[in-house]
Amino acid sequence: MATAAEYGHNSWELSVQVDQREGDEGMKFKLRVKGDLHVGGLMLKLVEKIKAPQDWSDHAIWWEKRSCWLLKTHWTLDKYGVQADADLRYTPQHKPLCIQLPNMKTIRLPVSFSCVVFKAVAEICKALNIRRSEELSLLKLPDDQKKKKKKDKGPESVFDEILNMDMAGGIYSLGLYSKTMTPTYDPDSGSPASSTSLWFGENPVTACQPNLPQEELAKLFKPLTMEDKAAINAGWLDSSRSLMEQGIQENDRLLLRFKYHCFFDLNPKYDAVRITQLYEQARWAILLEEIDCTEEEMLMFASLQYHICKLTLSTEPLTNSNEPEIDEVEAALSNLESTLEGRNADKILEDITDIPKLEDTLKLFRPKRLTLKPYKEYWFVFRDTTISYYKNKESANKEPIEQLHLRGCEVIPDVNVTEKKFGLKLLMPAADGMNEVYIRCDNETQYAKWKAACILASKGKTMAYSSYRTEVKNIQSFLQMKSLAPPPGQAAPDVESMEMKAECFVSPRYARKYKTKQVKIQSRHTQKGQDMSLTMKYDSNLFTLSHRFRGSKKDELLGISYNRLIRIDMSTGLLVTTWRFSNIKQWNVNWEIKQVTIEFDQSVSIAFSCQSCDCKVVHEYIGGYIFLSTRSKDQNETLDEELFHKLTGGQD
Repeated sequence: MATAAEYGHNSWELSVQVDQREGDEGMKFKLRVKGDLHVGGLMLKLVEKIKAPQDWSDHAIWWEKRSCWLLKTHWTLDKYGVQADADLRYTPQHKPLCIQLPNMKTIRLPVSFSCVVFKAVAEICKALNIRRSEELSLLKLPDDQKKKKKKDKGPESVFDEILNMDMAGGIYSLGLYSKTMTPTYDPDSGSPASSTSLWFGENPVTACQPNLPQEELAKLFKPLTMEDKAAINAGWLDSSRSLMEQGIQENDRLLLRFKYHCFFDLNPKYDAVRITQLYEQARWAILLEEIDCTEEEMLMFASLQYHICKLTLSTEPLTNSNEPEIDEVEAALSNLESTLEGRNADKILEDITDIPKLEDTLKLFRPKRLTLKPYKEYWFVFRDTTISYYKNKESANKEPIEQLHLRGCEVIPDVNVTEKKFGLKLLMPAADGMNEVYIRCDNETQYAKWKAACILASKGKTMAYSSYRTEVKNIQSFLQMKSLAPPPGQAAPDVESMEMKAECFVSPRYARKYKTKQVKIQSRHTQKGQDMSLTMKYDSNLFTLSHRFRGSKKDELLGISYNRLIRIDMSTGLLVTTWRFSNIKQWNVNWEIKQVTIEFDQSVSIAFSCQSCDCKVVHEYIGGYIFLSTRSKDQNETLDEELFHKLTGGQD
């Protein structure tokens, strides 16, 4: 028998609140424990004392004061630092969470509040049949935006409805989850579902929100400054911590969004949900002007929306009669055989003895050179992967004024078909970031040839590759699609007879600026067969995060893209400097002063502190994009989660 003094010295009374069912306030139980009792033993004691016949397997212990889960059941209370003053909570790990999808539909489903957000997002994507969950994450809106939405929300808001869903296969269940190339099965017939039925079946996750009238859209539209956009991007949750650890509570509303604009292995046959949600995210971001885009891009995307809506609302029966029955194993073997025999047209070796070249008069402009006449004519010669330009054609046999080596550069179109503007923006790697060069062509044919050559050169290929001609044709088709003039052989459409309300396809600001007739004509002439291939372009925009660079006395913006960092002047919105991820040697974070330091090749380094967000957001973006660049189709179902956390994790 132990004395009373020994009993009091070796044990103490511990208070634990038990949440038995959803919505219950919970009951408090007091247990006498010792410091050497492991967490698993504490849970066993609790269940024995509760004496309630229910499944406790999903319950775990949450420590509110330390904001952590006690998931290591073999650890003792002493090892965790639990003492008599600790208020513990025995609660389910899976709790309901309201998630707004990119298509603005809101679902409620049980999500793990104890695992890290990276795994929680993977669970959500698995339930929604979205592959490549590493591209998405959860976003929490700023508190001021939540208050604005509650204040502005009318009694019959179009986004009020919440659809309940079960992880095990609720209203969105399409059958077996396709993580790689496993067919998705039709829940009714049990046979593999066709891509047509997945795209146009009655599935709320592959359904687009109907176009809102301009009056409704105007209520949602809130003009955002660059600082406002920076504040929104500060709300991304930490992928290395759990929901509970970040203050997320049961039934809170979070936004599921594509965080990293680096889309891998997109396949319409298997990615109906993924592509639809990606299109919807781009659509609403453009309609509400949450991302920056030019007027040309706004009108182009409006035409895409028109044909997608037209196809969605079509009364014609949608069948898979035109889909050929292809044995995937036979197709793979046939492809392998063609590759081994050297008959693969895309990989034909170039003839090094006869490499084509382009020669023509073009205009060139360098933004950093202040001249009265920004564009100046030169004689350009394109050979191999290099552009050389000369004063005129007669001096082409002499030394060039400059050579532009395009391997590894970025080719950005600078086109406005209606104004007959055909330009290219070349971003070439340099020691201090990236050099910009603008090239202006005279006509569509010239533009198509030079752009195709630049695109191949950026990949280290020459015009001898068979894909050059195909690239030229694709560019010409794209320009024809953007043209307001009708295609050859077709009469101009009767604008007045069109049934669509074109102003619903652009943001309220552009709808007030443009006449409906202009939008209608462009929408009508978009070729339906090329719609979805262009959709992804408009969702690859920069994130703006407010920062203060070392040596700078004012706040500036840092844009983060899939392959580079961009320093932006906050007052003018103009690009200051660009640094590519491929030139990063290492980056470090000083967690005490919240400063990020990045070292590049050729002894270039930058440092900045974060003003509008935690530096962990920037750190995770850089590491996340580098992680996504390591993905390969050979990996199939394996995803190196350990590498992701190594590249994106914090000081822990």
